[in-house]
Amino acid sequence: MLNEKILIVDDDLNICELLKLYIEKEGYSAIVCHDGAAAVKLNENETPSLILLDVMLPKLDGWQVCREIRKTSNVPIILLTAKGEVFDKVLGLELGADDYITKPFDTKELIARIKAVLRRTVKENNSDLKKVTYENLIINLTNYELNVNGKNIDTPPKELELIYHLANNPNRVFTRDQLLDEVWGFDYYGDSRTVDVHVKRLREKLENVSDKWELKTVWGVGYKFEVK
Repeated sequence: MLNEKILIVDDDLNICELLKLYIEKEGYSAIVCHDGAAAVKLNENETPSLILLDVMLPKLDGWQVCREIRKTSNVPIILLTAKGEVFDKVLGLELGADDYITKPFDTKELIARIKAVLRRTVKENNSDLKKVTYENLIINLTNYELNVNGKNIDTPPKELELIYHLANNPNRVFTRDQLLDEVWGFDYYGDSRTVDVHVKRLREKLENVSDKWELKTVWGVGYKFEVK
């Protein structure tokens, strides 16, 4: 039906078996491992379509796994975490995760998240060249590259998608909720402060690059990419 392969990474064997059962029932294939170091190797060897990644893992924790995988791969990652604090959620998204779900979770919700992330990934991979160019700035969403002053800057996928979305709609003001809907997806259940954190990180990369454009806060509303 689908042919997508999903890598499940959790040190709880019961959760792994449950997830494997539900995932295979939906027509996906599933691979299971129980520590972070094995997850990094399996991602290289098996090239899964998506990774379900627990945060609390032996050998390498979920944050470290995310960092390692993002050095070489844009494979979608959904974090599984027992922690509900905003800090944990934001940290995962900053490191390049595509979504997160907090334990205990409803399996139907998790399957819906998996399908949503895979739909977005397929859409992005099938799209034509996506690139916007301004003075001292090239945002290439096809290759997931951010070029600032002639140099490629390491940028997590969601940060790059956010700046592309804003720069591709110059001078248009977006609310935080609109950005969550349009960049993270309508079925993303995140906190609007996630947007603020990503904008803050982007500003650190783009500070004083040009006086002809600016990533600007519109107080009380949201953000825009202002072309002067």
